[in-house]
Amino acid sequence: MRVYKTLALLLALLAASTHDLAAETLKVAVAQRGFWNSTFIDVGLKQGYFKEVGLDIEILYTEGGASTLTPVIAGSIDIAMTNGTLGVIAAYAKGMPVKIISAEATGAPDAFWYARPESGIKSLADTAGKTVAFSSPGSSTNLILLQLVNQAKVAPKLVATGGAPGTLTQVMSGQIDVGWSVPPFVLQQLAEGRLAIIARGSDVAALAQQTIRVNVANANALKTSATPSCATSRRSAAPSTGPIPIPARSTITPRSPRCRARWRSARATSSIRRNRCSSPRSRVSTSRCGRRWSSNTSPRQ
Repeated sequence: MRVYKTLALLLALLAASTHDLAAETLKVAVAQRGFWNSTFIDVGLKQGYFKEVGLDIEILYTEGGASTLTPVIAGSIDIAMTNGTLGVIAAYAKGMPVKIISAEATGAPDAFWYARPESGIKSLADTAGKTVAFSSPGSSTNLILLQLVNQAKVAPKLVATGGAPGTLTQVMSGQIDVGWSVPPFVLQQLAEGRLAIIARGSDVAALAQQTIRVNVANANALKTSATPSCATSRRSAAPSTGPIPIPARSTITPRSPRCRARWRSARATSSIRRNRCSSPRSRVSTSRCGRRWSSNTSPRQ
């Protein structure tokens, strides 16, 4: 539960940098619907963690790889979850406005490759000239498979097949020789003996300590500082008995949960510098969160 609440807070902070106060919905792209490693958004919604921090979430499920990354680069999606690190680095190298905001997965113990028992394929060493699937270019399965093939010193034909359900159909119909998946997909077919695992992501020792999936946001959107309306709503509570010195880059703690989330995010991304002021005669009292207006403090002469 703590993991999901932490994720909800993370998205709230990111929403602060990508939305103005009027926005109500955070659009999130998630690769491969139903995968165990991507269900945290779904769980967070059902448990109400996002509502606790004032967020409405709209989910776009994709086939992974470029289909997850492209919308966030274009600005039509705010945050893209579970992106293959390889694809994100490639996009960044091309000058795309993409920025990693957190790691999503280290190592590759969940991914596996399978084949039909009657195919005669027992391991990747048997796939020379065969078709072996991965989800899409730049995805984590693309990265893992490249490492597996290199390690096995074999030359199969690598084919982008999209999501796990579609890949399963292609394997069972004989369109491709080796499919890919992660739990919970294909577990039933494996238990029934209709399919057999021939390789696992955990077979690649070099990936055990590497981050293979990350969460990203549009870099241009992250440059947006805290919305002035949050600070303005706080300033409006000040009495008219003399002006209160307000810094140009406001450090006022806003009232609403949504404003507070935006304000904290701006501080976390260095959009607002910490500015401490502890004058005992000032009507602006100081706390660890910056300057905060105290409506109970009367002006001193």
